[in-house]
Amino acid sequence: MGRAKTYPYDPDYAVHPGEILQEMLEARNMKHGDLAERCGLTPKTVSQIIHGKAPITPETAVKLERVLGISAKLWGNLETNYQVFQARLADRYHLQGNEKWIEEFPIKQLVQRRILQQRKSTVEMMEQLLEFLGVGSIQAWEDRVAELEVAFRRSPSFQGSPASVATWLRIGELRAAGIDCARYDKSEFANALSKIRGLTCEDPHVFDPDMKRLCARAGVALILVKELPKTHLSGATRWLDKGNKALIVLSLRHKSDDHFWFSFFHEAGHILLHGKKTVFLDEEVMEMDGQEEQANRFAANLLIPRAKYDKFAAKGRFSSSAVQSFASKLGIAPGIVVGRLQFDQIIPYGHLNNLKRMFDLHEGDD
Repeated sequence: MGRAKTYPYDPDYAVHPGEILQEMLEARNMKHGDLAERCGLTPKTVSQIIHGKAPITPETAVKLERVLGISAKLWGNLETNYQVFQARLADRYHLQGNEKWIEEFPIKQLVQRRILQQRKSTVEMMEQLLEFLGVGSIQAWEDRVAELEVAFRRSPSFQGSPASVATWLRIGELRAAGIDCARYDKSEFANALSKIRGLTCEDPHVFDPDMKRLCARAGVALILVKELPKTHLSGATRWLDKGNKALIVLSLRHKSDDHFWFSFFHEAGHILLHGKKTVFLDEEVMEMDGQEEQANRFAANLLIPRAKYDKFAAKGRFSSSAVQSFASKLGIAPGIVVGRLQFDQIIPYGHLNNLKRMFDLHEGDD
């Protein structure tokens, strides 16, 4: 016999403690005036409590315990439960008036990824979404997401949905919270990047856990999050824990090794070179500002030192064997060299693509 299915106890009603107090008085054949006199309360106060117009305060709960022999803690719990229920009703009423808000978010994808559970009520879905976002209200979320607007403005070509991008980043943040990282150390991270560069020739099952471990030791959480509709991002960088922990999120938008490794080292460049107050959102195609250009140069030169690249490019010989030999001397995957040559328009984009490797990385690898 299979295990019985359990259901959470979540009643859609709450009884005001005044109703229970009235039942207790009737069972004891006690008048309102008698209770008021014994508790040192006014008859008006007792009447207001019984009719749900006044709360049972902690002081009143202690007096009721002495007079009726029913725990003050029970009266307090009844009052708290009722007040929370009323607050939830008011909150749901407010949410009902703002149901268009949820339409901005990729709810279907969040359900498919089992981040949210499908509910019949839009309000229930909104409650789940707010909990996932880690905020208490729609207004609180709008205030919080306002900080990302700076990053949105930094990308003049940005075509994505702010809600989808913020959701994608939130998934990364939540997963990063579960990664045990050392306190961020710039020197340690630079050393880690040198070691990770040497992993570019490895298969994903080798480099994926190794690079994440090396990053974590340096205080950087590396997370893979498949892109959401209307995000158009290759990666993002932001700081967590008051600057003690950095986050790199890669979208897996591109499967080829040249794109993957360049995206990673580009984001790493933001961490090493730029401030801790900025969120960097890196699109597939975007207008470069100074910091993006710096991150690009950092990634390009770390993977292929400029002087060595210029010398190789000047030879003008870009056969498959020549590229493989050059990559071998550098200790990197040949697909990275191909991608650099294509980006610089030294060779056509369709040339030597057989040297690139296609990765099949998944979010579940985190």
